[in-house]
Amino acid sequence: MRLTRQTNYAMRILMYCAANTDRLSRIPEIAAAYSVSELFLFKILQPLVEAGLVETVRGRNGGVRLGRPAEQISLFDVVRVTEESFAMAECFENDAAECPLVDSCALNSALREALNAFFAVLSRYTIADLVAARPNVRHL
Repeated sequence: MRLTRQTNYAMRILMYCAANTDRLSRIPEIAAAYSVSELFLFKILQPLVEAGLVETVRGRNGGVRLGRPAEQISLFDVVRVTEESFAMAECFENDAAECPLVDSCALNSALREALNAFFAVLSRYTIADLVAARPNVRHL
């Protein structure tokens, strides 16, 4: 499974905010730090705001900050709101009836077990863990 670019940058936004909790983080500075367009970051922010992972403050001195402490934002929380699909095979999708093996195949259950293990590992790590593991994040 490969996570999308959107998820990658969502993690980066959250890490940036976690490393700068003493102030609001501004989109232009985050975009410059990661060499990505502001428009792209605004697109990524929407699901993060809707999920309560970040808060935005409008106005001249506005910006973005974590919606809750970094210790309370798991990597699974982020992946869940930024990834569109976790269908590892056709049988994960609603139209699985097209597969002639759907009732007798063990692949589906093996893949589901693997996916659940992936989610369990992501649930054990937080944004705070990512920032603590890489002190240079604080210098962005």
